[in-house]
Amino acid sequence: MKAFEFPIGLHTSPQFATKPPRDTDVVIIGGGIIGIMSAYFLAQRGLRTCVVEKGRVACEQSSRNWGWIRQQGRDAAELPIMMEANRLWQEIAAKLDTDIGLTRGGITYMSRTEKRAASFERFTKIAAEHGLDTRLLSSKDLRQHIPGMQRDFVMGMVTPSDLRAEPWLAVPAIARLAASVGVEIVEHCAARSLDISAGRVSGVVTEHGRISAPHVLLAGGAWSSLFLQNHGISIPQLSVRATVVATQPMEQVYTGGATDEHIAFRARQDGGYSLATGITHDLYLGRDAFRHAPKFWPAFKQDPFNNRLIPMGPKDFPDAWGIDRAWGSGPSPFEKMRVLNPRPSQKALGVIHREFHALFPQLPKIETKRVWAGMIDTMPDVVPILDHCPDLDGLTIATGMCGHGFGIGPAIGRVMADMIQGKPTGYDLSRFRFSRFTDGSPIDLGPAL
Repeated sequence: MKAFEFPIGLHTSPQFATKPPRDTDVVIIGGGIIGIMSAYFLAQRGLRTCVVEKGRVACEQSSRNWGWIRQQGRDAAELPIMMEANRLWQEIAAKLDTDIGLTRGGITYMSRTEKRAASFERFTKIAAEHGLDTRLLSSKDLRQHIPGMQRDFVMGMVTPSDLRAEPWLAVPAIARLAASVGVEIVEHCAARSLDISAGRVSGVVTEHGRISAPHVLLAGGAWSSLFLQNHGISIPQLSVRATVVATQPMEQVYTGGATDEHIAFRARQDGGYSLATGITHDLYLGRDAFRHAPKFWPAFKQDPFNNRLIPMGPKDFPDAWGIDRAWGSGPSPFEKMRVLNPRPSQKALGVIHREFHALFPQLPKIETKRVWAGMIDTMPDVVPILDHCPDLDGLTIATGMCGHGFGIGPAIGRVMADMIQGKPTGYDLSRFRFSRFTDGSPIDLGPAL
């Protein structure tokens, strides 16, 4: 089976069905890693499951992320789920028709400040409680761990069991695996609205017709908030832009992934590196950004200089000023923008080149293979919503992965499959409840990366 080429978009021929079924047990809105993995586990349990995707499978952030499968630095409530995901990735990779570049290379954090170093020490205590192999690195240890770095750091932290993979290969390959066990995947099929009868979900209205189903899982990434607004349901979700550079093959300085406050890099299957800014993102301001500003203020206040505010988003983006926010069951904004494909930030590209060269001045000048950007769906506390919608029976929500979705995706899929079936998930998911933004709870910030 020929793998998708990156970037995945409308130029890529559909690999799956283009017409939805009339009825099924579960409809999943969104063909990213969360939606595809949830569908896979549901189908394995005998439920008829249909995934509808307005563009192509993994065409947005699920193919545009860094490719890290990271246990390190996770929120304490996410960590045990992520450790399950680490195991599941290794099991699933063995079943795929494509080499997805799954490699145990480790993830390393490096700190230029005492403040960030203190956060490493806090996490190692959480890791120890769960038996994770995270350890601290002194400045000297760090130089030996990643030879050739020409910058001194206060401290480092490494988790050797962390993995990496090529996301634009991995998610489509998992989708093919899901299809092989009975999942119906329908590309170029926007979900316009929920079908609601007697106060509960009875299906989904798509641009190609209605699908009758008693359960719907919304895993729409950056589009989830806009979809819910059409039904009068509000979640404080925004999207930020992240820019990535893929280099041509070059000298390998580290086989895993690493980041400090300004630069992130990880080795790729083709011998190059994927480079990005460390913890800096771009936020396009729109109506939702102002409406949810009070909830996002704690995160912004904690790190005001690593978020670039842009006054206006491009036309038809999820929080663009002129975008429709109510359309009933008629033509939707999702048909106007099949693939959310932001332009890379020229400012970020400059930072990436400058910071990587400063870290490894002995390496030749970066030869760029590809440049892209993606929109990361984020929540005020930097952890997702994983919950039944309290306002609408039959609707379950898995969104706001905050840049953590690719790595944790397999375990979130298993968790959502159990949740939809009413089975115990094996974890305390109260940290990810829908109501934390409406019940007066204070914003409890999770890790930013």
